Amino acid sequence: MLNVAIVDDDASAVELLRASLSTYSARTGENFEITAFPEATRFLDGYRARFDIVFMDIEMPTMDGMTAAAHLRAVDAQVALIFVTNIVQLAAKGYEVDALDYIIKPFAYPDFERKLRRAVRACQHFTGALVVAQQGGTRRVLLRDIQFIEVRGHSLLLHTEDGIIHGSGTLQDTERKLSGEGFLRCSKAYLVNQKHVTVVKGMILTMSSGERLSIGRSYRKTFMSELAEFLGEAYVI
Repeated sequence: MLNVAIVDDDASAVELLRASLSTYSARTGENFEITAFPEATRFLDGYRARFDIVFMDIEMPTMDGMTAAAHLRAVDAQVALIFVTNIVQLAAKGYEVDALDYIIKPFAYPDFERKLRRAVRACQHFTGALVVAQQGGTRRVLLRDIQFIEVRGHSLLLHTEDGIIHGSGTLQDTERKLSGEGFLRCSKAYLVNQKHVTVVKGMILTMSSGERLSIGRSYRKTFMSELAEFLGEAYVI
């Protein structure tokens, strides 16, 4: 599943993008989690690098899309950025903020699909995966889809948006394999994907699924320090 942000103050444009994403999903099987923002400041407030694709209008109140894109790139260099505008000249400046592409309003679905397909390919290029050994073969699981990994006895449980995937191995070896991929050890039993951490309070953290996990005392200092680098000190309480 790809996380998509639509930043546009035009409600009709937002609905057209939603409908186009739904059509693409039905045709290709690619699923999207869509979040819409009516203005750029709300999108950027407390921004975390959890989106794969961002559709950004250029002409918006409070903060224009080009300015917003510059702020976005300061904290997220990887997200696929697509401008949506009715002014070609403005869209053409997208190279200044490393935009992947632009769509001119009003757009027809074939043009949208061609450009979205390019964005999806870019996401796949930058998305790592974990190969899980299972009885009778192996299974490839995209890292972005893993919320956290739990160890129970000699089994590993990969908690994903689509359910639990069972594997084998040790959490220590898995932590080593995923070094630098945004997975943090919060206790003896859990290795969490920092992009799926929504709240940390005391010795408890809440994942995007709503599941609450405990933080081990011996792990807390390192975990909180590494998480703060990703979220920013202001978002850890």
